[in-house]
Amino acid sequence: MPVTVKEPAAAAGPGPGGRKTGPQRRRRRGGGLARLGPLPWIAPAILLIVVVVLWPIYELIRTSFLNVSISGFVRGSAGTEKYRQLFDESGFGSVLTMTVIWTIAVVGVTMLLSLGLAQLFNKPFPGRTLTRWALIAPWAASVLMTAIGFRWMLDQTAGVLNTLMTDIGLIDGPKDWLGDPATAWPWMMFVAVFVSLPFTTYTLLAGLQTIPHEVYEAARIDGANSRQTYWRVTVPLLRPAFLVGFVINLINVFNSFPVIWAMTKGGPGSDTATTTVFMYQLKDTDIGESAAMSVVNFAMVVVLVLIFLKVSRWNKEDA
Repeated sequence: MPVTVKEPAAAAGPGPGGRKTGPQRRRRRGGGLARLGPLPWIAPAILLIVVVVLWPIYELIRTSFLNVSISGFVRGSAGTEKYRQLFDESGFGSVLTMTVIWTIAVVGVTMLLSLGLAQLFNKPFPGRTLTRWALIAPWAASVLMTAIGFRWMLDQTAGVLNTLMTDIGLIDGPKDWLGDPATAWPWMMFVAVFVSLPFTTYTLLAGLQTIPHEVYEAARIDGANSRQTYWRVTVPLLRPAFLVGFVINLINVFNSFPVIWAMTKGGPGSDTATTTVFMYQLKDTDIGESAAMSVVNFAMVVVLVLIFLKVSRWNKEDA
């Protein structure tokens, strides 16, 4: 019986006149797009980052090396003179010190309170929904509006706090709470914690609610008590949410401006100023020096975040 052998299909070649055929052109175009990979999809995001983030950073650094008039005209290069002037400012050292204290105190208290509130809101109790909504109020309101409200409450002549404390005999007469740095700092820190609590609390609450109940059941079966379960189950699994809340809160508090400016404007002098407020104060006398302070402030934030991420081993799996 004769066997029919099929001829192998001829390789697709150029069409008449050496031109590429339709399928070949489509494959060629597809290969070009494949080589670009996800670039066409992320190009808008990259452009946004360049325009909104990288370009302002470049302009900020460039301005710190220029001699700029108050009206904004560039008078030429200043070299590193603006940085030397900044470091020679009489209040520069105290501003740096108070900025570090401000950041550590506000972030530390905020994270501790948020952790307790998140664990409370994660448990069922009467009125839980109402209290959850109530916590959003400081977050929903403008930070500037909240700070101004507290400034009015602490006013020396018409503030409700002085009136109340005088009436019940806690103080002999009206006190200038915001005029004295010794009392102004604690009140500003209180307001900063007050407006920071909602975000960090809800971040940690979201982290707690993603922990499977089966993990806790397995821990109980293994004989772990409440303390062991908390430190060996809850804390490690809550770590990603804690890191997110901590880093974002650290950046926000370090760069906090509305609370301090609305309550004391950094005064008297620069006694209640952080680096952000001090930078804003410098703009009225020397734009280049203010830009130099901005660069130093940005560098400090980056260093603080990198140190924390390194210490917390954020990109390594738990052993």
